[in-house]
Amino acid sequence: MTQNNPSLLERSSRLWRLDDAPAENANEGPVALLRSMSALALQHKVKLILCTAIGIGLAGFYAHSLPRIYTATATLLLEPRRSTSSSGQDASAAQNLDLNRADSELQIIRSERLLSAVFDSLNLETSPELGPQPPRMLDLVVSNVRRILNEPETGGSAVTSETGKTARSDGVAATSNSAAPATDARQAAFQSFAKRLDVRRVGQSYVMEISYSSSDPVLAARVANAAVSGYILQAVSFKAEMAQAGTEVLQWRLDALASQVDAATDAMEQGKLPAIPTPDGDARIIGAALPPLSPSAPRPSLITALGGVLGLLAGFSMIALNLALDRKVRNAKDLMRDTGIPCLGTLPDAVSRVDLRRGSHNRRTSVVVNLPGSAYAVAIRDLRTSIEIACSAIRNERGIVIAVAGWEAGNGVSTLCLSLAQFISRSGRHTTLFNAEMGQIDLSDDGPDALPTTSLADALVADMRPEQVIFGNGRGDGDGIAVLPIHSANALTNLYVDFRDRRVARIVDAARARGDVLLGLPSVGGSTDAQALAIHADAVLIVANAGRTTTEQVNDTLQQLRRSGANVIGTVINRAKA
Repeated sequence: MTQNNPSLLERSSRLWRLDDAPAENANEGPVALLRSMSALALQHKVKLILCTAIGIGLAGFYAHSLPRIYTATATLLLEPRRSTSSSGQDASAAQNLDLNRADSELQIIRSERLLSAVFDSLNLETSPELGPQPPRMLDLVVSNVRRILNEPETGGSAVTSETGKTARSDGVAATSNSAAPATDARQAAFQSFAKRLDVRRVGQSYVMEISYSSSDPVLAARVANAAVSGYILQAVSFKAEMAQAGTEVLQWRLDALASQVDAATDAMEQGKLPAIPTPDGDARIIGAALPPLSPSAPRPSLITALGGVLGLLAGFSMIALNLALDRKVRNAKDLMRDTGIPCLGTLPDAVSRVDLRRGSHNRRTSVVVNLPGSAYAVAIRDLRTSIEIACSAIRNERGIVIAVAGWEAGNGVSTLCLSLAQFISRSGRHTTLFNAEMGQIDLSDDGPDALPTTSLADALVADMRPEQVIFGNGRGDGDGIAVLPIHSANALTNLYVDFRDRRVARIVDAARARGDVLLGLPSVGGSTDAQALAIHADAVLIVANAGRTTTEQVNDTLQQLRRSGANVIGTVINRAKA
């Protein structure tokens, strides 16, 4: 018998090398990344759509909660400066206008002197939008967190004096802080006003645009026009002062400058443009600021689109983080990548938890196997075919021994073995099932007499010959399955038995002579019995429950089985969601 039985190395060499991964194409890096992202998006499309919808909703709510801002713009064109001749004649000489002067005039418009004049003339100090604004919810939360983190812990009477000092110092600080806002109210309003006023040069031209943003469209137009009038007033006033300082200037010239000064002053105070021409302003107004018809900010569509993009990115980030932290088995492709061995099949969850507790595996599995349209039956059929392909090199007149193992109990090893045994037996081959979880399976409808009275452990302790071992029957409908429990009902027998004994190989070989043999091994993480029994099998399958077993557990199972000399040919995902 020893000469006819091939060694473990010979049996392993006859198997196909299914665990050789194909070489990756290095030129498909970006393409592979896009494919992975597309597959990930399709797999988690519901989560991504939900995150995107939440982002769009929050962004839309935020955009519509913001106050509407209107921007009014007035434009003026710089002209060459005109200066009165020293002789006091009507003729005037034009000075050159260069780019440096344009930049200088830009800074003049932004100067605090001109802006203060506009601010005071329109009495903007009392404007509600420039005054202190109520704190936002986020600011309140941040201030409370800082106050809690910065607040020192005090306790008992030992710090009473320090507490009193702190209270007095807090009172003085509160008084000074309450007085400070009242004193600096105008300065704060002016700073807010200056931030809302924008002056820019159009390209490399001599056209200046003065814009003001406000929640009131009329006020925005008034401030923009007042800023233009203030600039004209400043230029005309300077020329008027220079004319009054001269001794040979005609009176009519003084009157013209005075009328321009008055017109510019009235226009700045009313937030309008000068009512008369101002040729001495060294600038020509080419566009008045009109109250805008629609707000310039915020832009709800842009904010909403940005919220959708951020929601999509947040969804991808959550999925990536979940995949990085969640090491549970999900699909065959990821399991093959993480373990380096092929996944031979994926079984759907066709067994209910109620039936599992009741122990009615045989009734349920027999019915599932008899249903041609059952997804579970199709998956078992495909798994059997994959095993036959992997073990075709050692298939001869003798049977083959297939072991099924899992890291922990409850992975469905017994149900899987029974389903495979029924498929193999209905293919015309006798099947022997050694099962470690025989107490969870009711193999017969004929009562307890159909169950074996001995177990593999009992046979080893009693030193039985293979022909003396009594196997149990399957169902009475011609299944042709011989069943033998692995463990004994006696706990002491299970404690002292050694499944690496040669007598186990003789009993397995005797069963192999009649047909195929299935070994439903105990959990690998619970004891070393699975490793001891796995060496008697031609091929070993590792079962992993989808959403429960982790890849680390599968890899640990693989390492322990290979360390004991077992030939692991692949994995099987059990109870996968449809």
